[in-house]
Amino acid sequence: QVQLVESGGGLVQAGGSLRLSCAASGSISSINVVDWYRQAPGKQRELVAAIFSGGSTKYADSVKGRFTISRDNAKDTVYLQMNSLKPEDTAVYYCHADTYRFSYWGQGTQVTVSS
Repeated sequence: QVQLVESGGGLVQAGGSLRLSCAASGSISSINVVDWYRQAPGKQRELVAAIFSGGSTKYADSVKGRFTISRDNAKDTVYLQMNSLKPEDTAVYYCHADTYRFSYWGQGTQVTVSS
């Protein structure tokens, strides 16, 4: 079992920054990848960024150069640093983790970017 708790969402003006945190607990060693998804009203959930157990990362084209995913192994936490935020980044952001057998989701955190 893996538990994921997100934090760090909020309201920010366009051009501003936020850092989301995803604190993991439980069977941490079984995690292969941790990623951030987002879902805007009326839209499908989409992958934003991922970090793999070996440290490699990948990003959606829409956030490349603006968002950075990283992790602190000592704190069992994955971060999503979001810079140069745009109104179209407004969504509920979810942390997600995959193990070999199961998939886990956090409860989500709201990010609202005002124009």
